[in-house]
Amino acid sequence: MTYSRFEDLPVWQEAVRLAKQVYDLTGRNQKRMSPSLRDQSERAALSVSNNIAEGFERGTTNELLAFLYIARGSAGEVRSMLCSLERRPGLADLKSEISNLKSTAESCSRQLRAWADSLQNSEIKGQRHLNDRTRSAAEQKRRAEAFQKELLNRLPANHPLRQQATASK
Repeated sequence: MTYSRFEDLPVWQEAVRLAKQVYDLTGRNQKRMSPSLRDQSERAALSVSNNIAEGFERGTTNELLAFLYIARGSAGEVRSMLCSLERRPGLADLKSEISNLKSTAESCSRQLRAWADSLQNSEIKGQRHLNDRTRSAAEQKRRAEAFQKELLNRLPANHPLRQQATASK
């Protein structure tokens, strides 16, 4: 599926949910957490969705990949901060909520990794590189592949070329 807005990306939506939940946790427990720990947790959580958005808007696959890895690092930072919170005296009653937040941060991290993996070997260079020439070349390639597929489908099922094409799928 192709997305035209970062707001429609499931991973961005999950990252926003993570930030909201971290802000909710830190907001309800201000007096039980140090200001610096609260601030860093909130900043790291917000950084996940912000880096997804910035990378998405940059226009090249390489820049998007760089920002996805930064976002993934921020998700790891959130998880690390939550692990620290879990071990703090006086916060034992938050263990379940913190565990759920860690799961959300892990979900963001897994989604970001999967997206980055899919982009690693992609021929797509990004929106910024699209012009009439590259669009024409992509369309020509698509047509050639469709024509080749049509020719193969016209061959008898036992033809070596058709068997070879089927085996390579």
